[in-house]
Amino acid sequence: MPNTSESKDEPMKYLLRCSPSVIWMGVIFYLSSRTGDDLGGWLPFFRQFIPGLESFDVGHFFAYFILAITYAWAFPPHKLTWKGKLRVILLCLLYGVTDEYHQSFVPGRTPDWHDLRNDGIGALLAMLFISIPFVRKRFSL
Repeated sequence: MPNTSESKDEPMKYLLRCSPSVIWMGVIFYLSSRTGDDLGGWLPFFRQFIPGLESFDVGHFFAYFILAITYAWAFPPHKLTWKGKLRVILLCLLYGVTDEYHQSFVPGRTPDWHDLRNDGIGALLAMLFISIPFVRKRFSL
């Protein structure tokens, strides 16, 4: 006879593992609804130290790096194969598209394909990061 308490716990575990993604998507939505002046303009600060960042928005990179980590956390460890990691990157890009659409309604913000590119780079590097053996071992706990 199957253990019914284990099957009852499964939806709760899934909700618990998905909650960081939902919370972080809310943070991204909130930050996207702010104007550049509200966010304090961090890009010029980073450009001082890293030349060549003319079209690279570090905020998008880090936001989607974190989003990819939270998406990956929602997947059971055995499903985080290369196809699962590709799925995470595609989910991040899909959310990035909705983020850029949302920004089109915010005064002083405009959609930009460079932001979407940076979202994808952040998600890709997050998936490479969790592929490092000692990180993968810690991540699957």
